[in-house]
Amino acid sequence: MGTLRVALVGFMGCGKSTVGPVLARRLGFEFVDLDLDIQKTAGRTIPEIFEQDGESSFRALESECLARCARRSHLVVAPGGGVVIVQANRRLLRTHFHVVYLRARPTTLAERLRGEAEHRPMLRGHPLEDRITRLLGERGAFYHEVASQIVDVDGKSPEAIAEEISNGLKST
Repeated sequence: MGTLRVALVGFMGCGKSTVGPVLARRLGFEFVDLDLDIQKTAGRTIPEIFEQDGESSFRALESECLARCARRSHLVVAPGGGVVIVQANRRLLRTHFHVVYLRARPTTLAERLRGEAEHRPMLRGHPLEDRITRLLGERGAFYHEVASQIVDVDGKSPEAIAEEISNGLKST
């Protein structure tokens, strides 16, 4: 598996941060939650970065942290759901990672995100299902564009999803 890097992409709530560590353990790789990496780099929480500096500042930090991950190997990275809206990130993902799109139905995402919408800057202050549907509409094509593999996650355990991903890796 040489210098393999796996990136899990998909909308917030699809399970990237839950499946990532399970997959990393299974592959013997390191796991990086990109949002935690960004917070460590910035010394602030993501809501603070959004409030103080705006989304574009957050996206620049996100791109910088993703580029750092692209230079490493034996890594599973879980970026935030919006990482794909920046063209340079999509290029980096396609070039340097086996990208797995964890696809979930909007109803599944809404159920999972209901309790935490107020802590997520992109969801705050909007009717949840409407906001998810709109953002998915904006990002869906980008998730497909970067995906080396698509895994539908509705009703599956993190272990089952990790197994499906690792089986997909063996066939590439």
